[in-house]
Amino acid sequence: MMASLNKTRTFASNPFCTRAHQIVALILIATTFFLTRTFDQSFSSCNYTSNALKRSQDLFFVNNGGSISWPDRGYGNYLSLKIYVYNEREIDGLKELMYGRDGKISADSCVKGQWGTQVKIHRMLLESRFRTLKKEEADLFFIPTYVKCVRMMGGLSDKEINATYVKVLSQMPYFRLSGGRNHIFVFPSGAGAHLFRSWPTYLNRSIILTPEGDRTDKRDTSAFNTWKDIIIPGNVDDGVTKYGASLVQPLPLSKRKYLANFLGRVQGKVGRVKLVELAKQFPDKLESPELKFSGPDKLGRKDYFEHLRNAKFCLAPRGESSWTLRFYESYFVECVPVILSDQVELPFQNVVDYSKISIKWPSTLTGPQLLEYLESIPDEEIEAMIARGRQIRCLYVYAPETEPCSAFVGIMWELQRKVRQFHQSAETFWLHNGSIVNRNLVQFHNWKPPMPLP
Repeated sequence: MMASLNKTRTFASNPFCTRAHQIVALILIATTFFLTRTFDQSFSSCNYTSNALKRSQDLFFVNNGGSISWPDRGYGNYLSLKIYVYNEREIDGLKELMYGRDGKISADSCVKGQWGTQVKIHRMLLESRFRTLKKEEADLFFIPTYVKCVRMMGGLSDKEINATYVKVLSQMPYFRLSGGRNHIFVFPSGAGAHLFRSWPTYLNRSIILTPEGDRTDKRDTSAFNTWKDIIIPGNVDDGVTKYGASLVQPLPLSKRKYLANFLGRVQGKVGRVKLVELAKQFPDKLESPELKFSGPDKLGRKDYFEHLRNAKFCLAPRGESSWTLRFYESYFVECVPVILSDQVELPFQNVVDYSKISIKWPSTLTGPQLLEYLESIPDEEIEAMIARGRQIRCLYVYAPETEPCSAFVGIMWELQRKVRQFHQSAETFWLHNGSIVNRNLVQFHNWKPPMPLP
């Protein structure tokens, strides 16, 4: 009787604990677990999509004012630079690097073409709010030279350029103080810093501004170093970049005669020869004439851009070196650039996603399959790439810093990341009270040129 009562009491106190109910409870727990996990995965996926969308909207860091915004990371949230620009009269030899041994080469004659960035950047710095006239407060030092132009116009030989650079540098105490780390040089052509043959000895720590990220085709090493140097845009003809004063206007896609074009001198370069031969196979799709240096077949300035705008894609193969001006020109005639140069380096990669505004195709696959691929891209996608390129092409214009977006302002942002609080070289030493001295313990303000270079 007591046992029966105990069983009854046990059942009464746990009325839902039958085996069937326990099984149902386990099923509910398992179902809840899987539903929760599915919901979490769905939420994460949704969140990832949202973040991806946000990233895609920020590809070019275009702010509400229509200008390009540099990310805070590594740059700061505003420009704060002091750059000293050496005067051509303060250093013996500097005028020769600008105007030749006889001083007969003018800056105006050097401002056009791919060499023009040496002149333009110098002129803009002279008028810049970032310029300082006091060496002791400068973050960076700019050395103006027009050596590419001077060399091409016969103003100095290669040997004279080399000797004159060394002579100039030996008169700069601040160059020796830092080992050249805070000194800026512009080398605007495909040769890059190789114009100064002794650059590996004297400029191996300096900041080099150049469109040329690779020149290992004829040298054992490239002068460009991703840690210290800055890739700058090529110098596009002002007549194309100026708003409202363009030499030519872009054509609607439907009115363009060719699928693609290449307008450049072949000069026996393998990639360019391939394009000329390909154009002969497919003359209705690819325009690639053998351009001449002179004579009746030479394209005039306006004719060149009228041809360039007449294709959906502008091909940019490697020439003497890895970069080509056609890449930058294409944005102003609004064709999509197709890079056929495997080693190319592009400017401002911290703010521009080039996969959204250009195509890079393996140079070894230059042939019919390239044209087939380009032909497969719908016009809507081509238009979208052109529209995105239109947003950022201001970065390829050497306009005054008063413009909200320009190559000059972009270069200033990149230079800001190169500023250091402290500089040293193998030939500088310091004492307990902060005094900077040389190897003979002579204080910095008493250093006399010419001096041994670090």
